Amino acid sequence: MDSHAAPAEHAENATADHGRRSRPRVGHIQFLNCLPLYWGLARTGTLLDLELTKDTPEKLSERLVAGDLDIGPITLVEYLRNAGELVAFPDIAVGCDGPVMSCVIVSQLPLERLDGARVALGSTSRTSVRLAQLLLAERYGVAPDYYSCPPDLGVMMQEADAAVLIGDAALRASLHDAPRLGLRVHDLGRMWKDWTGLPFVFAVWAARRDYLRREPRVVRQVHEAFLASRDLSLEEVAKVAEQAARWEAFDAAVLERYFTTLDFRFGPEQLAGVREFARRTGPTTGFPADVAVELLGV
Repeated sequence: MDSHAAPAEHAENATADHGRRSRPRVGHIQFLNCLPLYWGLARTGTLLDLELTKDTPEKLSERLVAGDLDIGPITLVEYLRNAGELVAFPDIAVGCDGPVMSCVIVSQLPLERLDGARVALGSTSRTSVRLAQLLLAERYGVAPDYYSCPPDLGVMMQEADAAVLIGDAALRASLHDAPRLGLRVHDLGRMWKDWTGLPFVFAVWAARRDYLRREPRVVRQVHEAFLASRDLSLEEVAKVAEQAARWEAFDAAVLERYFTTLDFRFGPEQLAGVREFARRTGPTTGFPADVAVELLGV
């Protein structure tokens, strides 16, 4: 009896395993700037249909490129380096059209005096670092001495003349620490907009091309779920900010301003910003200056 039951049990387990595996493996950036893209997923119940992995932008980018994720956010530089393996989602990204609040250079000196100065890179995002380096080199004509370190502004300023910070650490530095320490805060989104007149995109959402071939319907459903989540979150942005303020070091009013400052669109103007960034940085960053950006369904 047992010998006959085992294959059936094995088949049942295999089917269950396949069912579990069929959920798309999706990345989730653990920064406040992505909260409006994920908050609505819980409200709509879509969250249960995803196998969600939370991590830093850099780690999630690496996992998507390696094939450990099927769909996820990827920093712009890593997307452009791996565009041949990925298809970007239209209409959804994390960027800005002017100030961004959470990607900054905090400096003890005017930026034009940073030539040869020590600049700490407290960021895990290659995109923000590359943007800061581009702006300092081409807009201010300086070549600082860069080094990487943990994103602790007080420690950074003991050894450096300026620091590049992103995400929640940048928000804390901009709103709390820099004013207290008498430091200048330079918003990278505003600097890029003033320089080029274009929006900037820090991260896009993309599917692996091989996964899209296997599961085109699932990819489109995930895309639609993210768009619906984003729209719901922005409609109820005061509620999102109020809930986030319970566990964050920022009050609801600041968070609401932050969420509505960010630009979650990825349309023609944002694409123009991506192409301008690629044109200016591609040859020195590991992708063609005219890299092709393929969008899902286009």
